[in-house]
Amino acid sequence: MNAIDPTPARRGLVTLSHQLGDPAADLVVLGEGNTSAALGDGTFLVKASGTSLGRVTEDDLVRLDHAAVLELIDDASLDEHDQAGLAARLRAASREPDAGATSPPKPASIETMLHALALRLPGVQVVGHTHPTAVNALLCSDRAADLVAGSLFPDQVVVCGAHALLVPYAEPGLPLARAVRRGLVGYLDEHGSPPRLIHLANHGIVALGENAAQVLAVTTMAVKAARVLSGVLAVGSPNYLSPDTVRQLDGRADEQHRRRVLAGPAEDL
Repeated sequence: MNAIDPTPARRGLVTLSHQLGDPAADLVVLGEGNTSAALGDGTFLVKASGTSLGRVTEDDLVRLDHAAVLELIDDASLDEHDQAGLAARLRAASREPDAGATSPPKPASIETMLHALALRLPGVQVVGHTHPTAVNALLCSDRAADLVAGSLFPDQVVVCGAHALLVPYAEPGLPLARAVRRGLVGYLDEHGSPPRLIHLANHGIVALGENAAQVLAVTTMAVKAARVLSGVLAVGSPNYLSPDTVRQLDGRADEQHRRRVLAGPAEDL
């Protein structure tokens, strides 16, 4: 399990965290948001609890056993609201070396279970969870469903995919992870492949990608789409692209090539 050197992934995740945490992007404030990356050996990295994305260091990334975290979601005996018990189970899933009693491993983000679910999906290696003001303006309104009702412009399809998932509000932590799991089951049954973008009602978004560049691209485009939709709703009703147009855009060879270019080199985190 420890054969893989996590250092390159730590460095890449720090860079992505700083990009998502840039105040100019208006994606998070204070300790909001978190990032994660699969290491390919049954473990993954996730941002430590309470750490500011814009100031994350390699020491602020916690390495956890993937299977052990997923077991928490399936454990029906675990009280969803027992934060102390959940924190203890997450500490037990840590694969960080204990630096000693005076400096114990940092606690993983409360959204660690959400990240474990996302990183289990085919083709997902990196995840970024943020609370963009532009998107939350809609997610906190009675028009949240309009965000996933259709696509408004071609680049939205190219970057964010033909469909996005909207998950009803659930308390952060285990309740949210279980709500996301229910949403993913229905999404996969309907579409056959995982989403690139998950909207969390009254909360934020989750961008899923093969690498950090794709996560950043999905996040950026999700914010633009929300801004466009807010503008549309101010003057009228959304005029979504037709389902046939969306399918054609999603499957066009030139658009698939552009999607790969936007995702960056294959060796990038």
